[in-house]
Amino acid sequence: MSSPAPDDLRSWLTATLLPGWIARAFDPARPGFIEYLGPDGTPEISDLRTTLVTARLTYVFSHAHLLGVPGALAAARHGFNFLTNACRGADGRFVHSCTVQGDAVDGRTDFYDLAFVLFALGWFAKATGETAALAIAGEVLDFLDGELADPAGGFREDTLGTQPRRQNPHMHLLEACHALAAVSHDPRWLTTADRLVHLMQEHMLDADDTLGEFFGQDWEAFPGPRGLIREPGHHFEWAWLLYHHERLTGSSVARETARKLHAFGQRRVDAPANSSRLVVNEVDPAGRVLNGAALLWPQTEYLKALVARIEFEGDADAAARLDRHLRLMFQHFVDRESGIWVNQIDERGRPISERVPVRVLYHLVLALAEICRVTTDGLAS
Repeated sequence: MSSPAPDDLRSWLTATLLPGWIARAFDPARPGFIEYLGPDGTPEISDLRTTLVTARLTYVFSHAHLLGVPGALAAARHGFNFLTNACRGADGRFVHSCTVQGDAVDGRTDFYDLAFVLFALGWFAKATGETAALAIAGEVLDFLDGELADPAGGFREDTLGTQPRRQNPHMHLLEACHALAAVSHDPRWLTTADRLVHLMQEHMLDADDTLGEFFGQDWEAFPGPRGLIREPGHHFEWAWLLYHHERLTGSSVARETARKLHAFGQRRVDAPANSSRLVVNEVDPAGRVLNGAALLWPQTEYLKALVARIEFEGDADAAARLDRHLRLMFQHFVDRESGIWVNQIDERGRPISERVPVRVLYHLVLALAEICRVTTDGLAS
């Protein structure tokens, strides 16, 4: 795929990408949202619904409404209703997956899912001004603190005690806490956010300030190859979050950590062997490539980190890099005409996966919205 970046990114986001995906993913007559598109861009019809995709698209369409996209509020409410009435059982717990009728398929409650449930609830409350979403969010936080909190710090992966432990759901809970702190007076959201930042700094960073992915029960490095994995995309995603954590809390330590994480990821982008200048999937703590393929989502997180560097550091180099990487993302991944993407390419730039996972829309929309929020008119010039 080779597609030029739009001349006016804001217009493309609100007039092409988001309306196109409302039409594809939202059917008022069919509960929930689709999970995948086929290789030809046709929605895959299935009775399976996941809490993760429902939550992510509820966020997307809530944000779209705030950007003035027609029909987005109806799509967001459709998602909110399915999320809170079908994905959530009578006991108040969210299942991992269910049918369109609301029958549980995988009944475990998953921490990663709950982070996005909270994120969706925060954005839906922002879009609508309705407090019901905030009440449910409070119940979810009660569940996390009461049933998934771990004595060693942080939260367990799910109600089954799955191992290994991961940094990723903790990062997304931080993102959700920031979203909820923006619309709620409940002090627990920023208190929890502070705890998560401290947990990351104490247990997820190694001595060289690289961020691990997988851990044992007591936050020791997970044995074997998985314990060596470092994802540059997550370094960038944490950096963006930590700059905003400083904005919300005044934490200078958060900014210093953001700088270190961004620097590690930037060195991987600039590595002499990385001729594509894309963000690769996995490296080891020394920066040696473990998986040189490139997914779409790490590219969006790099864009967000660059936006944060512009906003909080006045970084002119980041502004130049932002423009270049936006063009690379459209060249390799995103089709400007349809708003459909290739999810992953190999080291030679060839598509790896043919199906289009709808869950990735969250990454793309948030990154583009951040660019439009901070740069003049969202121009890719």
